[in-house]
Amino acid sequence: QVQLVESGGGLVQPGGSLRLSCAASGSIFSIHAMGWYRQAPGKQRELVAGISSGGSTNYADSVKGRFTISRDNAKNTVYLQMNSLKPEDTAVYYCNADVDLVAGPRDDYWGQGTQVTVSS
Repeated sequence: QVQLVESGGGLVQPGGSLRLSCAASGSIFSIHAMGWYRQAPGKQRELVAGISSGGSTNYADSVKGRFTISRDNAKNTVYLQMNSLKPEDTAVYYCNADVDLVAGPRDDYWGQGTQVTVSS
């Protein structure tokens, strides 16, 4: 199977920055798209940013110009650089990966989530 382990969340003041990381491990043959989602209390989970295996990116309108997604294919890791953070960015952030297994079907995997709190 596949495990996604996120790190880098925490408490930051408005206007500050955080960098999230998500490392995938397990019986991985290849990883297609990877992405970051977030879920605030009482709200549905939403896509924050996605990146294809070739490096094409897409962002939610609310984070364009402030967040940058990147990946290191050699390390099976995806990053989310978050700048100019706002209180409305407060949420649990989840990593997602579309994975081909060494011996098994292609499937979607999620990390356990990391809390990001933006508050003064």
